[in-house]
Amino acid sequence: MRILGIDPGLQTTGFGVIEAQGQALRYVASGTIRTTALALGDLPGRLKLLFDGIAEVAQRYQPEAAAVEIIFVNVNPQSTLLLGQARGACITALVARDLPVAEYTALQMKKAVVGHGRAAKSQVQEMVRRLLQLPGLPGPDAADALGLAITHAHAGAAMARLGSAAPLQRRQHAMFKGGRSY
Repeated sequence: MRILGIDPGLQTTGFGVIEAQGQALRYVASGTIRTTALALGDLPGRLKLLFDGIAEVAQRYQPEAAAVEIIFVNVNPQSTLLLGQARGACITALVARDLPVAEYTALQMKKAVVGHGRAAKSQVQEMVRRLLQLPGLPGPDAADALGLAITHAHAGAAMARLGSAAPLQRRQHAMFKGGRSY
């Protein structure tokens, strides 16, 4: 199965494509889509660039599935909203091509690739290099994207088996302060 991983960002979005056959993984491609050539205030232009870039990557590499990082709520709500819009542009480009999209948190990806959720970016880069037998370290954004694809290669098959046994419902993620629930 060919899997496209996406690490969304408003300025730099990483992508990584791998082939998974059972436990065997093979590197296909990786890189970044940068929107920094556009003015900071040109949000629609940046979102279009991300949408078009992801659509082009999907067209070129013909993945059968995609894995996208779930964003976390940041200290700065404005940054979180902007990142959410970038993520939305990426997901829209994927679903416009009828690709199934799986979502994983950074913690889930780091646990799957490195073995613990508090791994540094350099550790993710090194483990991705080792797992895919790359001659050098991928860039940090591309490494995260490849890590998401690797996570899906391993977790996706198990989740598919679970899903066929009992239908799964997507749980809404919420952040509660002080243990309160509403």
